[in-house]
Amino acid sequence: MLKQLTKSEELLERRKKVVPNGVGIFNTVTAKKAKGAIIIDEDGRELIDFAGGIGVVNAGHCPETVVKAIQDQAEKYIHTSFNVVTYEPYIELCEKLVELLPHGEHTKALLVSTGAEAVENAIKLARQATKRQAVLCFTDAFHGRTLMAMTLTSKIDYKINSGPYAPEVYRLPFPNFYRYHGNLDMDEFVESELTRLKESAKNLVDPNNLAAIIIEPIQGEGGFYAVPERYFEGLREFCDEYGIILIADEIQSGFGRTGNWASWQNYNVTPDISTYAKSLGSGMPIAAVIGRAEIMDSAGPSTIGGTYIGNPVCCAAALATIQFMKDNNLNQRGMEVGKIVKERFNAIQKKYKQVGDVRGMGAMVAMEFVKNNDPRQPDGELCLQIVKNCAENGLIIINAGTFKNIIRILCPLVITDEQLNKGLDILENEIKNIINKTI
Repeated sequence: MLKQLTKSEELLERRKKVVPNGVGIFNTVTAKKAKGAIIIDEDGRELIDFAGGIGVVNAGHCPETVVKAIQDQAEKYIHTSFNVVTYEPYIELCEKLVELLPHGEHTKALLVSTGAEAVENAIKLARQATKRQAVLCFTDAFHGRTLMAMTLTSKIDYKINSGPYAPEVYRLPFPNFYRYHGNLDMDEFVESELTRLKESAKNLVDPNNLAAIIIEPIQGEGGFYAVPERYFEGLREFCDEYGIILIADEIQSGFGRTGNWASWQNYNVTPDISTYAKSLGSGMPIAAVIGRAEIMDSAGPSTIGGTYIGNPVCCAAALATIQFMKDNNLNQRGMEVGKIVKERFNAIQKKYKQVGDVRGMGAMVAMEFVKNNDPRQPDGELCLQIVKNCAENGLIIINAGTFKNIIRILCPLVITDEQLNKGLDILENEIKNIINKTI
């Protein structure tokens, strides 16, 4: 007798029949309803959400004020195209963004639909402003899946058989202290990496042909590695010396996740351009490019645009999201959530040698699994089993890293302490169960 499928299993079977295999599936959880930090699946199970739609719902699932703003705007008009008809929500959102994220004396912003689109436009702006072609990026970076963004993305698994890639893109190792410091302390390691940056002017790419250097101040898909402060400062100095535009990709790290509106605000460095998406719109497709006005104004007529740029319903959602974050002080809450998670992760690390590193900024916290306590021996299999077992026991969690060996926390910042600790209990229990079985 055939086993009767659950509603979740039925939905996943339907998915297999009509959705291409290339569309990623991180686990077998389904969703029928979601609120705050809880997702209810097709079978009525409640699951604690530590993934947040890959860092998209920092304000939680379906915050009432955001839902109401979407409904109200949809009743007025859904689309006109900002290129054709100017509307107030686009302007108001840009005003809010330049207020929260100033880039020098005069800042401007433009709105698009996705993070990859924001990155593409940031590169386009840098090239038009400098009249140069080359772009420098870093290993383990993720910037999207469109042509330029995919070229900038480091992980080969995301790019298989997708070339040829965009030309004039060069790459340096990200200053990953945990993985590559060897016997060096932090200061020695950073000086060595800054020397590598300066040497790149002789052995990698002419800095006088570099339009931009793009970096995630804290890498998202790459595994939550934060750029060392002195390296970020050195990068700023290098860009200033050669007239290169410094771009900070804040798509996963923005809007409360690291205890500020952007992670670069936790450093003594201001980029020339920065990019945002994900939690800006609480799940609605909206992204932003923000930068120094003289750079933003360098684009020629109609070289920046698109049919859906800054959709009015998405703008309304973003405005309501920002206000919700202010009203609920989610930047501060991000620090509180991060403290709880990091303390628990540090305690877990002391118990299990398989946990090689715990790190993070604000509520953007990661735990890395390795073999033999060696940063160069990632244990992706162990990590994937933890993700699977957590989903079966009421916790949605996702991995990260080039080798898929890193657990990352992207829970909604509205999560209660009770929900957060319950989720951490599930995670710790599954780590214990799996490790004990393999010993």
